[in-house]
Amino acid sequence: MMDERNTELVVKSDRDAIPKKSRHMDLSDQKLPSLLLRLAIPSVIGLSINALQQLLNAIFVGSLGAQAIAAVSMTMPVIILLAAAGEGIGVGTASFISRHLGAGNELEASRGASTALALAAPIGVIMTVGLLLSLRAIFVALGTTPTILPIALDYATILLPGSTLMLLNIVSGFIARAEGNTRFSMWAMLSAFILNALLDPIFIFLLELGVRGAALATIVSQIAAMSLYIGYFAKGWGTVFVRISQVSLRVDRIGELASIGAPATATSILSALAGMLLYGAAARFGDEFVAAVGIAVRILTIGALPVTGFCIGSQAVLGFGWGARDPARVLRVAKFMLSITLALSFAYSAAVMLFVRPLVRLFSDSDKVTEIAVSSCIVFHLFFGLYGIQSFVTTMLQSLGRARLSAVVSFAREGYLFMPAVLSFPVISGFSGVSASKAFAELGAGMIALFVMLRQFAELRRGIPAHSARNREGSLTSSDTIPTK
Repeated sequence: MMDERNTELVVKSDRDAIPKKSRHMDLSDQKLPSLLLRLAIPSVIGLSINALQQLLNAIFVGSLGAQAIAAVSMTMPVIILLAAAGEGIGVGTASFISRHLGAGNELEASRGASTALALAAPIGVIMTVGLLLSLRAIFVALGTTPTILPIALDYATILLPGSTLMLLNIVSGFIARAEGNTRFSMWAMLSAFILNALLDPIFIFLLELGVRGAALATIVSQIAAMSLYIGYFAKGWGTVFVRISQVSLRVDRIGELASIGAPATATSILSALAGMLLYGAAARFGDEFVAAVGIAVRILTIGALPVTGFCIGSQAVLGFGWGARDPARVLRVAKFMLSITLALSFAYSAAVMLFVRPLVRLFSDSDKVTEIAVSSCIVFHLFFGLYGIQSFVTTMLQSLGRARLSAVVSFAREGYLFMPAVLSFPVISGFSGVSASKAFAELGAGMIALFVMLRQFAELRRGIPAHSARNREGSLTSSDTIPTK
């Protein structure tokens, strides 16, 4: 079509105007361990910074008392629900970009990135308005106590209007990482963290805004991160080009983005619902139990983010190899990344077991909250070592475009294993059942991921001879269809 040819000429002319030194690392680099570490380490640092930001907020808010940290913890499922849309769009877009870059189609990758950001903004606004209108009802449904409810409303009412920025930051980060620029994503997160760290004590204590100050500091830091991404896209520092002219509302293109992203969105929504059920189950036993579970969840999240960071770092290389129809490369990447994520998750689990009490004390000086949180943390981390398998397998399936199978793996941990457990275990064994439900789901999800992983590895091995034959015959061309099975 004429308009597509014109658009392609614009993209090529834009690309020619950008110096070669601004390009990112070569995703086809054969030195895989070096390539993966260069991509993954900035992702790990970036997401670890995100965890530290949550930790810092929790420490500052925790100094306001158990009710304040309980209120912020009760708000987390609502924020996760909003972020679910961003993560789903981001995962679908990252898979789309990396596979099309692997096939040598930068124009299509640019259209996917531009379309994703164009869809993210109105989705964020609509969700924000809906949540604000029903916020009180949501907190009541979560089982928020009368003492926590006004504090939770203060915090969420300030934080939610800035959540569209958070959503756009999430999608922008996925785009940058999908094209190999994990360093820029890391610097954006680091800038937001430093600003948040500086503003928290000013807003919370100096201006005496309390939890509202913590929310306001988070919004300002999100504005700063979004400003960096705007500069990144405007100056064309990436391999793909985000332009209004590249936005495409073609059903097949949006459908491809949605088919990969939908399971990721659903997983995040399940995570939010699971959090609501978890805090609701804890709320039946009192405010201290809600605060303790909130602490245990935060410590668990801190360990999960570096593992997730390594997985995200490998996503571009996995998708690129799959788009280039190179199953041998995909298998080598998978084995290397699996060894890293397993080592991280088992090491963190052991570290929490050894240092659980001083870790909990960072969040609360209440003896009762500390005792409950210590026991909860230990049970939560009993099978956390298996998270390395579950997280990597989900990422691998998303990178290869296997949406339905990724859903089977990702839904287990927060969905069809956890939810029945958290609804039934506390009825049988009281508060200890709340913690046990988390451990049960972690164990079951790890076993399911292991089974799926072994089958995927076998399938990749079967594809290696066919790939070698195609290379010998010189039959692989840029016009071949990208596998999206």
